[in-house]
Amino acid sequence: MSGRDSGPVVMLAHGFGCDQNLWRLVAPVLEERFQVVCFDHVGAGQSDVSAWSAKRYSTLDGYVQDVIEICQELDLGPVTFVGHSVSSMVGVLVAAREPKLFDRLVLLTPSPSYIDDGDYRGGFSEQDIGELLESLDSNYLGWSATMAPVIMGNPERPELGEELTNSFCRMDPEIARVFARVTFLSDNRADLAEVSVPTLIAESARDTLAPREVGAFVHEQIPGSELVTLDATGHCPQLSAPEETAEAIIAFVQGA
Repeated sequence: MSGRDSGPVVMLAHGFGCDQNLWRLVAPVLEERFQVVCFDHVGAGQSDVSAWSAKRYSTLDGYVQDVIEICQELDLGPVTFVGHSVSSMVGVLVAAREPKLFDRLVLLTPSPSYIDDGDYRGGFSEQDIGELLESLDSNYLGWSATMAPVIMGNPERPELGEELTNSFCRMDPEIARVFARVTFLSDNRADLAEVSVPTLIAESARDTLAPREVGAFVHEQIPGSELVTLDATGHCPQLSAPEETAEAIIAFVQGA
């Protein structure tokens, strides 16, 4: 935990293939006003990889339980939970099950389902996701080198795609395969309506992984939620547009 001792607590949760280091440009800005808690999901970053098991983490429930335990262990009181990408749905599930743990919820580039279904547009067909996972299974490092720059966007800033590639490649391939299936095959659309805490959806203006139709859907499904479109490209605005990302979080936390 870092930042202002007397400030509200903001917990930052990273997405698939990432670790808490991807918050490094946003966290210092937040620390000027808030207490900030960063952590690595089990299997990522500096976490204890021996604590990972395919059984516990084959669904989002393992990650949900981890967040609940972190909040309880640190006795944080209600926090503002900022979930990036798949961690946004972890936040949704925690908020639905243990709403007293969260004061506010920020969903950064969220997607409750990546697969198109009837009128719902998640951005990918079942075949697309199947091919993505097959490619990941057959050559994880090659998949990372190809997909990370696409996910990051900003081709004129290749160092961003390179950083995400390196982050992906630091992850154990077996853990990555399981987490990828959890990320890309989960369907949490029905859980959105269960969220009762104040919620901000922060989407990128240009995001190949979570198009703006998805942000609009999440906004429509979560009662009373707010939607802000960051002037950002790519699925990781905390790296590509850290100032706008930090400002959106600060404005929401201090808004009421």
